[in-house]
Amino acid sequence: MSCDYIKLATQGVRGLHAYQPGKPIEELQRELGLSEVIKLASNENPLGAGKKARAAVRMSVADLGRYPDGFGFTLKSVLSEATGAPTDCITLGNGSNDILDMVARGFANEHHEIVFSEHAFAVYALATQAVGAHAVVVPAKDWGHDLDAMAAAVTQRTRVVFVANPNNPTGTWSDEASLRRFVEQLPESVLVVIDEAYREYVTEPSYPNSVPWVAKHANIIVSRSFSKIHGLAGLRVGYAVSNPVVADIMNRVRHPFNVNVAALAGAAAAVTDVDHIEKSVSLNAEQLQVLASGFSDLGLSFIESVGNFICVNVGRDAGSINDALLHRGIIVRPVAGYGMPNHLRITVGLESENRQFLEALEQVLND
Repeated sequence: MSCDYIKLATQGVRGLHAYQPGKPIEELQRELGLSEVIKLASNENPLGAGKKARAAVRMSVADLGRYPDGFGFTLKSVLSEATGAPTDCITLGNGSNDILDMVARGFANEHHEIVFSEHAFAVYALATQAVGAHAVVVPAKDWGHDLDAMAAAVTQRTRVVFVANPNNPTGTWSDEASLRRFVEQLPESVLVVIDEAYREYVTEPSYPNSVPWVAKHANIIVSRSFSKIHGLAGLRVGYAVSNPVVADIMNRVRHPFNVNVAALAGAAAAVTDVDHIEKSVSLNAEQLQVLASGFSDLGLSFIESVGNFICVNVGRDAGSINDALLHRGIIVRPVAGYGMPNHLRITVGLESENRQFLEALEQVLND
């Protein structure tokens, strides 16, 4: 091959490394010949999709020969009723990652800066680099966002600020007063993406619902996901709420038919499945405490989390601990790529899964 195709790529893309997802169950089974595997790596809902979503997806099979509704009228209508946001303020994405990418592609280039926190979601850096913008990474405070420092980092070149609330992978969060104060400090020309992929799991009374803020602050974009509490990670569907002009820009760069037939149907049904949401919240709160207590019993420090995952400091390079767990059929997530080489991120699973993980972790640490 005489042509160097890497050099043909745009400058931002040349230095990119593809996003590394959690190891699939099937891959580990093939590699190690295991029959039973527990996956606690990708922040999926261990209960899966609810009954309403499953029924809607089954019904959608009859329409698989047709393109989906490119405007997502039904899903937008359901979301409008649930959030109070007008339908022209809603943008649909192929997962909320798609939303984050639309923001970067629609509003930033090599002349701009994008601000986000240390230890924040990896896609912020990927989306920034892909469009050639300059990433301004603000040091974290107690593993979470230092909003005052992030506000101070904004310059005339800043076009976008990403705020994960709660943050993945640390599980930290910003309360309503702090986040509102942060937003009000920023100029209207700086778009603030409030990433709320895990919001439904948060039970803290001072956790904000930022969607109503869009009516007052035209520069706010709220991003949400159906992959987490709704259990639809396999369908890839998310959405954003923003002012209509911003939504229009995102729709200009949105890929046609980016949300498939089954995803549209399943998501619309999931919004109204209150029973499934409540069961998921209850299970998560209970089992998050089981994991935290288990880490304490093992003498391990961990980061307090309000999501459906928790980061534990294993007191040494976490890569070797992760490998040992894999050989015991347990998949968790190393987070060295987030600047946390001694931590593992554990998704909250079913009670039996969490117990097996804690037993395996104790064995590995004592080997």
